[in-house]
Amino acid sequence: MSLRHSNISVFVPHVGCPNMCSFCDQRHITGVKSVPQAQDVINAVNTAISSKNYNAETTEIAFFGGSFTAINRNYMLSLLQAAYSFVKSKSVKGIRISTRPDAIDEEILGLLKEYGVTSIELGAQSMDNDVLIKNNRGHTAQDVIKSSGLIKRYGFSLGLQMMTGLYGDSREKTIKTANDIIELAPETVRIYPTIVLKGTTLAALYSDGHYKPQTIEEAVDLCTELLNAFGASGIRVIRLGLHSIDTSAYVAGPWHPAFSELCYSRVFLRKAINLLDDAGDYVLTVSPSNVSKMIGQSRENIIKLKEMGYNCKVLSDKSITDDGIYIERG
Repeated sequence: MSLRHSNISVFVPHVGCPNMCSFCDQRHITGVKSVPQAQDVINAVNTAISSKNYNAETTEIAFFGGSFTAINRNYMLSLLQAAYSFVKSKSVKGIRISTRPDAIDEEILGLLKEYGVTSIELGAQSMDNDVLIKNNRGHTAQDVIKSSGLIKRYGFSLGLQMMTGLYGDSREKTIKTANDIIELAPETVRIYPTIVLKGTTLAALYSDGHYKPQTIEEAVDLCTELLNAFGASGIRVIRLGLHSIDTSAYVAGPWHPAFSELCYSRVFLRKAINLLDDAGDYVLTVSPSNVSKMIGQSRENIIKLKEMGYNCKVLSDKSITDDGIYIERG
């Protein structure tokens, strides 16, 4: 049985990032308005270590929220030194960072290796250069390809982040981005539907009628397709939707606190529809951890199946592993 990976997250909001992307205000996304110092890293790790069921073998210190390798070098090293002390003592498995595709080179990778970094996530967001330009990303798809290759060559675990519903994007372009990411064979992927926040370029575009955000239904439908594509390629999706936002800054877009659950429920609905035969009564049996996904929020899946002529009851069975569904006549 594999153990669940966990992060001790330290947010470094908007520090070092040379661009103001159309959609971005890390302070409103993370809720963090000040930058962490080395002591904050130490405090966060000590708090995690003292918690119940802490597992050093599956836990990484994770620097998220900014462009970690683009921040002031001395500041970056102070954070890494604080984190690395826990790697050396085997209190954590390693260090995970998030950064820009154009802020990676061999010198940086050597430094990160020296300080115990194990995983690097790149904010690709799109693999379409026109979309990247329109959203002021400041890097190209080729930067993503080049940096991904370097990261893997140096032995780091590669993670890629992508977005849906960007300004100038389309369903077809997003699916192509997913396919291009699959070609790069990362170990993990994060998928973020675009949210319009106050004070951003995107908010101005939305106000002027030049940008139309995805609806919840559009975002769930597309992300469900992406989930299936990454799953079929053996790539783990470790985040679907933003973890949290400053709700006072929300303007528009497919924000939902349980967005991931909505998408995984849709995966189960599609799978059940493909397995069901003629209309009638059925029992759908899934693993205990997937009962809520099969039923759907507010019994949405059960209601939709009933509208299609399938009267379904959901049961659980510990012998069913992964995302399987066992179907029999009711």
